[in-house]
Amino acid sequence: MPLNFGKKGWFWCLAFLISFGLSDSISADVIKPFFHRARPCNTLSLSNVIHLIVPCGSGYSFPSSHAANHFCLAFFAAVSLKPLFKWIWWVALPWAILVSYAQVYVGVHFPLDVTCGALLGIAIGTCTGILFKRYFNLQPPFQNQEDLPLPGKSFTGL
Repeated sequence: MPLNFGKKGWFWCLAFLISFGLSDSISADVIKPFFHRARPCNTLSLSNVIHLIVPCGSGYSFPSSHAANHFCLAFFAAVSLKPLFKWIWWVALPWAILVSYAQVYVGVHFPLDVTCGALLGIAIGTCTGILFKRYFNLQPPFQNQEDLPLPGKSFTGL
C-alpha cells in the first residue's frame, strides 16, 4: 500500500491495525470478562462429544475473538479498497468465514460465539472502513486512458 499510495497507504496500514486493535480489545477485554462463558472443550457435559484438534485454551469463549478480528479486517479491507479491487469481497469474506468455521470445527467455540464475534467484527470493520474512506479515500492511480504511464516508464501497479 505505501509503495503505490505513499502517505495515504501508510494511513491505510495504520487504520488496518487500529481496526484490529479495537476488535480484539472489545471482544477480549470488554465482552468476554462480562459473560464468562466456558469454551465447549472446557465443558464437562460435552467432553464425550467434542473431538478436540487443538489445545483448548483457558480463556472464555463468548464472543470469538478470532471471528471478530478476521471479520473486522475483512470488512475494513473490503469497504476501504472496493473502488480499487472489485474482487476484494470474493477473497475477504470467504477467508473470514473459513477462519470462523475452523474455530467451531476444532472445538474451541460454540457457533453462537463465532456468530456474535463475526457481527462485532463486521460492525467495527465497516465503521472504520467508512471513516477511512471519508478522510483518506484511496483513488486508483489511473482514472482515465490519458493518465496511463508512457511506454518504458515503470509503475508498481495494483
